[in-house]
Amino acid sequence: MKLFDEPFDPNKNLLPYDGIVQYYGRIFNEEQSSYFFDNLHNEIEWEHDKAIIFGKEIITKRKVAWYGEKPFSYTYSKVTKYAKPWTEALEQIKQEVEIQSGETYNSCLLNLYHSGEEGMAWHSDGEKDLRKNGAIASVSFGAERKFAFKHKDSKEKVEVWLENGSLLVMKDTTQSHWLHRLPPTKKSFLPRVNLTFRTIVNQ
Repeated sequence: MKLFDEPFDPNKNLLPYDGIVQYYGRIFNEEQSSYFFDNLHNEIEWEHDKAIIFGKEIITKRKVAWYGEKPFSYTYSKVTKYAKPWTEALEQIKQEVEIQSGETYNSCLLNLYHSGEEGMAWHSDGEKDLRKNGAIASVSFGAERKFAFKHKDSKEKVEVWLENGSLLVMKDTTQSHWLHRLPPTKKSFLPRVNLTFRTIVNQ
């Protein structure tokens, strides 16, 4: 199933079953998106991402950062990060995302992709520190990129293009039943900043 050029209805579930994904399209205009992209690109304390795979430390080209309302610890791929305090820009973005989605968030994992050749492999956000079946809001600034979902059992796929300044929300049982990824592409040479707002519990 492909969802490329259809009108955006945030009340429409992009998934056929076993979860809820809502695409809001662009919630920030061109000027706002350009401002936030430049601010985040220059002001966020970016670091190369690290993962422990088969006992070896792998360092990715993609850069990441972790921010929140307090210094939450967050562990994935056997690497633990501690959240830095919100920047003014992140708080402004979070406020608008909460208004649009009707959800609240206390932390944000950011990704910086320098070009289309950098992506993210199939995975689900099921870490034990995340609120069970809680909403994860994904905001994109910069290059437009394809985003894909794959059902863990049926292998059915759903794809959507994430525009500059857009919002996508994953919630309910999505992380339990679906994988998602950002496929690499040689068609895009521009950088992209992605913010995934989420809720950490029991810390």
